[in-house]
Amino acid sequence: MECVFCKICAKELPGKIIYQDNILSCFLPRKMEVYGHLLIVPNKHYENIFDIPEEELTHIIKFAKKISLHLKERLGATGINILHASGKSAQQSVFHFHIHIFPRFDNDGLDTWPKLEKKEYNSDEVLAKIKF
Repeated sequence: MECVFCKICAKELPGKIIYQDNILSCFLPRKMEVYGHLLIVPNKHYENIFDIPEEELTHIIKFAKKISLHLKERLGATGINILHASGKSAQQSVFHFHIHIFPRFDNDGLDTWPKLEKKEYNSDEVLAKIKF
């Protein structure tokens, strides 16, 4: 397989893995976008969130909380951004499910929130389409 994340998980490529179990690997990206930036990926190749079995996804999400608390303790992070994109239209760039963990610090000057054009939507129409 040509997937770089699969190769890191299988230790076929070097990676700065900080944690690995039978379901997931957590490692530093080649280029950290922020101090302490981490990636969490399943060891098995799943292209996006829609493909991951519920039990594995639950394990990954629970680990995201655990590693966030660890970064708070070890790095003094005062906040966390958890970023994910599934699918080309969501700007997913590596087609192996992954979550970015960005530790945040008071006055770090970062703005990780997307700059969205202000548009008006009919909330009643949306509610009618998506309500469970």
